[in-house]
Amino acid sequence: MQLLEGRKTARELEGKLQERVLEMIEKHGRAPKLVVVLVGDNPASLSYVKSKEKACQRTKIDSKIIKLPKTVSQDDLLKVIRDLNKDSKVDGFIVQLPLPEHIDESTILNEVAPEKDVDGLSLLNAGKLMNRQSGFVPATPKGVMMLLNHYSIPLRGKHAVVVGRSNIVGSPMAKLLLNNDATVTVTHRYTENLKHYTLQADLIVVATGVVNLITADMVKEGAIVVDVGINRVGDKIVGDVDFENVKEKTSYITPVPGGVGPMTISALIHNTMDAFLNKMENSKK
Repeated sequence: MQLLEGRKTARELEGKLQERVLEMIEKHGRAPKLVVVLVGDNPASLSYVKSKEKACQRTKIDSKIIKLPKTVSQDDLLKVIRDLNKDSKVDGFIVQLPLPEHIDESTILNEVAPEKDVDGLSLLNAGKLMNRQSGFVPATPKGVMMLLNHYSIPLRGKHAVVVGRSNIVGSPMAKLLLNNDATVTVTHRYTENLKHYTLQADLIVVATGVVNLITADMVKEGAIVVDVGINRVGDKIVGDVDFENVKEKTSYITPVPGGVGPMTISALIHNTMDAFLNKMENSKK
């Protein structure tokens, strides 16, 4: 069993990214800029945003957090987004999810200019992924792919089972794996006999928010297990996989914490660099 060490991998990739950022500062007079719009004071969101801010500091990417009250109106939030769309110094921005119930998430996400949508959650970028066109991919599935690539794990011809079908993780994850020539099965909360499918998997990616959903009897010997889940149990953070028992059967497995989480943030800042490079390239035309 080998750990897929997301934190260590992310730091290595950040080191290389910092070199590129410094080159961009020298060449263009400024660093790429990422803005995070944070609505309310959800503790998990606050934690994620702080981690993103630290990653930007490490890589010398310019970052800004716009904090809005939980009571902000949808119209006022849309105005903030439109202003960011027009701001030539902002290369990429995200609206941190979840949003308060009185705000329509889909309306907000689709207001973000596609070329600045570094979370890859607009309909246009989702459509580009579905059609194998170049666009921004959601940070978590992109981070998983970066991690698998870093460890030189081949996907062609492998059977991958994705547990979960959200627009943020499960669905784009399945498409990325399919685009990399894996055979993909997508399962979800209504799948009957989940174990039947996971036992066939060379690679399991689970993103459900259900503690210990994947147990040792559901994993075949030598499988690769990627745990996207982040759940708080008492004062501990655990994933969706019964890590201590499952790890003995795997060839590779991600820890929680320290696995997919750091790679998600790494993918986001790499998307920001790409948005900056795209803008500089288009400015020459």
